[in-house]
Amino acid sequence: MCGIVGYVGENPAAPILLGGLAKLEYRGYDSAGIAVENPDGKIEVVKAKGRLSVLADKTDNGNAVKGNCGIGHTRWATHGEPSVQNAHPHISNDKSIAVVHNGIIENYMELKEKMIKRGATFVSETDTEVVAHMLHHYYTGDPLEAITKVMMRVKGSYALGILFQDRPGEIYAVRKDSPLIVGHSADGNYIASDVPAILEYTRDVYYIQNMEIVKMTGDAITFYNIDQEEIEKEIQHIEWDAKAAEKEGFEHYLMKEIYEQPKALRDTITPRIKDGKIVLEELGMEEEELNKIQRIVILGCGSAYHVGLNAKYVLEEMTRIPVDVELASEFRYRNPIVLPDTLVIVISQSGETADSLAALREAQTRGAKVVGVVNVVGSSIAREADACIYTWAGPEISVATTKAYSTQTVVLYMLGMVLADARGLLTEDAYADLLKELQSLPDKITRILNEKERIQWFAHKYAAAKDIFFIGRGLDYASCMEGSLKLKEISYVHSEAYAAGELKHGTISLIENDILVVAVATQSSLYGKTVSNVVEVKSRGAYIFGITSAGNYNMEEVADFTVYVPKTHEMFMTTLTVIPMQLFAYYVSVAKGLDVDKPRNLAKSVTVE
Repeated sequence: MCGIVGYVGENPAAPILLGGLAKLEYRGYDSAGIAVENPDGKIEVVKAKGRLSVLADKTDNGNAVKGNCGIGHTRWATHGEPSVQNAHPHISNDKSIAVVHNGIIENYMELKEKMIKRGATFVSETDTEVVAHMLHHYYTGDPLEAITKVMMRVKGSYALGILFQDRPGEIYAVRKDSPLIVGHSADGNYIASDVPAILEYTRDVYYIQNMEIVKMTGDAITFYNIDQEEIEKEIQHIEWDAKAAEKEGFEHYLMKEIYEQPKALRDTITPRIKDGKIVLEELGMEEEELNKIQRIVILGCGSAYHVGLNAKYVLEEMTRIPVDVELASEFRYRNPIVLPDTLVIVISQSGETADSLAALREAQTRGAKVVGVVNVVGSSIAREADACIYTWAGPEISVATTKAYSTQTVVLYMLGMVLADARGLLTEDAYADLLKELQSLPDKITRILNEKERIQWFAHKYAAAKDIFFIGRGLDYASCMEGSLKLKEISYVHSEAYAAGELKHGTISLIENDILVVAVATQSSLYGKTVSNVVEVKSRGAYIFGITSAGNYNMEEVADFTVYVPKTHEMFMTTLTVIPMQLFAYYVSVAKGLDVDKPRNLAKSVTVE
């Protein structure tokens, strides 16, 4: 959940640490801190509660803290309230060891009791502080020995950055189930939780795997396994540049990323079209193996789960294969049935989502082939899945996902076309029509974005709403689930999505005068029924925001405000209908004066359960 950085090299460390943390603040913004080896050989720790700007002011943007080797942290609180005392880095009682941590130490209470009996004094409520005291207890001059002893005793997830006062110019790092990369440049080396933190300085990185240890100086990087044996790793070159992670004139990252969706979709779709066919080479499955699939299980959390709900309708329609969609956080706790002919798809923007990663491993232990759909190259899910289809969305900084959701959705469209084609379920003309519509989606999204002012005006009108409901049927219901989540995430307006046909089974009792109902109706076979449901809520006083496809102009007879999205194949409509809902949520949040990119209590990458 949190973000960590580290730098050792020729340049002052503190400004680099603050710059890296600024790129990671989406991972947590309750507090921040840095630890730097100063010229006197001491570890200087500076921490602050609140946004990173508080720490920047406290340190004169890092210029007040001298030294060329240091670690930093931005926190999303799990154990202990947001405070200076609970902020990282944490240090041993003699201030000789400093630690930053992303993850959760599950057995920290047990370990804390042992450390207290051995003389340690705890000053925070965090789980992380126990690591600093354990390192001090086991340290006899060999950092690797102390680190491995701690690793053998700690349960949970962690990425750690560590300074030892008597090892000047060295940073140690270790990873288990929380993301960690190492960057290399001519003037120094870096650790970070995510790529954007170091893009300004280098695009050459190493991906650290579970139970691996890093020793880093300004001019050397050495990797070890838990047996303290030196291992070799291959450097990777990141194609993103630093500009891709900046706002580029937009007020918020979220709006920038909404506008990046046409490009992201093109980047995800176009390279996979060869000779008029979708080619997913990453699957590594021949036609014979594809035809053996008898069931598909899609796992995800949050918006990724909604991608799965949408995909269920599309995949079952295209392929006639039964599809189950499950919350990854529930999957492994109910003794799931996974047969050898089951294909499991795990969806995650970061590729580090803890629940999704655990569900992936559970599915593999039960014999399923697992395909990951992720955005971050080299992430844990990408590495551990049997196959991985990347969404080329580029870095997504805002906590609320937009372009990752859209690219994940089109990846599942493409997978459906590949499976249907392998099974002979699409005629040549039908396949060509689907491909044409798929390729047209970016331009159609641009057309919707060009009408954003109308949605902005309407959003300001309803910015003070306390409750908003979303209704739809079929694919439109799946779209409503995502639209409702976006609104809740960034505007803090209570919002629920309901299948429109379920209104009479209880939900309609919640409708009262002037309550806003967002009604999505794009499916021709269900359009009339959805409109009837709209009439039902309108007759009870609801104010209707209608979203439908061009041509359905009778929607204006029942809706008070209507947005028309361009026509496309009905199976692909979610990719278009979600855009006005994203814009609506954004403008409501802006109208309320909220922090759009960093909604309260949320973090971008959920790397703990």
